[in-house]
Formats: sequence, C-alpha cells, structure tokens
Amino acid sequence: MVYLAKDIHSNKEYAIKVCEKRHILREKKQKAIMREKQIMNILNNHPSPFFIKLYCTFQDADRLYFVMNYAKHGELLPYIVKVGSFDEECTRFYTTEILLAIEHLHRLSIIHRDLKPENILLDENMHIQITDFGSAKVISSDSETSSNEANRKNSFVGTAQYVSPEMLSDKSASPSVDLWALGCIIYQMVSGLPPFRAPNEYLMFQKIIKLEYDFPDGFLSLAKDLVQKLLVLEPSQRLGSNDTNGYPSIRNHPFLKNIPWDILHESTPPRILPYLPGTSSNEELRSQYQVPDHLEPGLDDKQMTRLLGL
Repeated sequence: MVYLAKDIHSNKEYAIKVCEKRHILREKKQKAIMREKQIMNILNNHPSPFFIKLYCTFQDADRLYFVMNYAKHGELLPYIVKVGSFDEECTRFYTTEILLAIEHLHRLSIIHRDLKPENILLDENMHIQITDFGSAKVISSDSETSSNEANRKNSFVGTAQYVSPEMLSDKSASPSVDLWALGCIIYQMVSGLPPFRAPNEYLMFQKIIKLEYDFPDGFLSLAKDLVQKLLVLEPSQRLGSNDTNGYPSIRNHPFLKNIPWDILHESTPPRILPYLPGTSSNEELRSQYQVPDHLEPGLDDKQMTRLLGL
C-alpha cells in the first residue's frame, strides 16, 4: 500500500510505501525489496528528473516503509483510459521522456524489466516519474551473471502484456527488454490498448512469442513504424539494441523529430487530448475535443469481459 503523508513542519507531501514483512516472507520477496532499495539509492546518487526519489526507509516490528516524493497526478494509465488514446503531440512527448529515462537507467547498467503505464507516474507539472524497481536488475559481471542464471530461469518478472518474448523463453534479460516495453507503451498511447491481448495469460504469451498483433485503422503512421522497429522478436534486431551511450537510432527516428532533448524536462508538457483519426483529415482538428472531467470510460474491465464472451 502507498499512503500520502505530509510533514507537519514544512507541509511538504510525501508518498510512503508500506510493505508487510509477513507478506514479504510468505511471497519470498526479500531480494526484490532489497533490490528496489539498492536501485533507488543508485538513482539518488545519479539523479534524473524522470524517476521517483527515495528519501529514506525505516521499519517497525511488522512493516517496512519507503518514503518517496509524491507524484501528484498519479499513474499514466488512467489518462490513457480516460481519453481513449493520446494525440500525436502528447504521444511524442511522453515517448521522448520515457526514452530519456530508459537511457539513464541503461547508462547505470540497470534494466527496469517492468515498464508499463502503471509504473509511470506524473508529477505536479505532468512530467513522468518512473517507479517500482522490484523487478529491476543491475547488470553485473559475467561471473556473477552466470552464477545467477539458474535463478533467472526459475523466475518470471514483468507484466504479461508488456513482457518481451525472450523473457518467456529463456528468462534472460538484456536492456532490449525495456525497448520492447517502450514499443508496447507507444502502441497503447496511440490506440488505447496494449498490442497483445487475450482472455488469459497463456494465450497472450502465445501471441507475444508469435508476434501476433494488429494496428487499428488510423494508427499514426510514423508511430506505427517506430513500434514495428521496437516490437521485434530477436532482441538484437530491435531499434537501438546495437547503440552505445544512449539510443541515437531511436532519437533520430522521424516520429521523434525536432525534440529539444536537453531541456525537455524544463518544457511544458502538452495537454492530454485524444487522438480522433475518424473526425477529420486535417491533423490540427483531430485533437480539439476535450473529455469532460466527470465522464468515466465505457470500455472498462466489465465491458471487456462481456465483449470477449467470458
């Protein structure tokens, strides 16, 4: 559970993640908890505006507490659900911020392994802050990597809809798994749903390893090309997989043209508006509809279950 707390002296707000020790022991999550703290400390020592900051940890007899900065606007996912899909400007902006965050992680030899809209939070200015490093991995020496191979093969990490095919076959993780997840997130921002969908995880995994997905009509053409270059079965063939010191091949993709990379975190994010490809052939008119705050999405889990005939 995560709670909102306020410092009574400064009035500053914090998010406090509370972990039950008995749950950690029962689910054998000790290593995941330690790994999350380790990686957040690494990020504190190499700060980036695109990550949740860990201020301190403490414990009592029953619980562990992580005190972190408060991301006022919550998860990215509800915004996608609410508007149905992001317009081109909004998709480009958040794709760019996520890519910058991935570059920073990989320069620190960290693979997130569970990138998804639920783990991308939005701060008070609507910039991203990535969280949840319980599945993350620090890329270590060859000797340590080989000694941990058996453990990796016995564990599945990540979330079904965003997991890369190599994680389903040999459970090996390279930085390219985060590039696969980026492709899934771009697809979801444009279309409103993840690319791989099925009534259960087994069928979903079958679609992933066979690369079975389709683009809906009207999908942004340049975004489609980028997604196709990221959702590639062979990790070494994904766009950016052979880059060093960042991902210049992704930065140079036409969908991400004219991006002020160095000052992006200081810029004002675009308003979140829906992409409506059926309303006009004029690109400027497609995103003018604003979703009223009081409306709730009609295509919720209940409706999806009905449509799938479950």
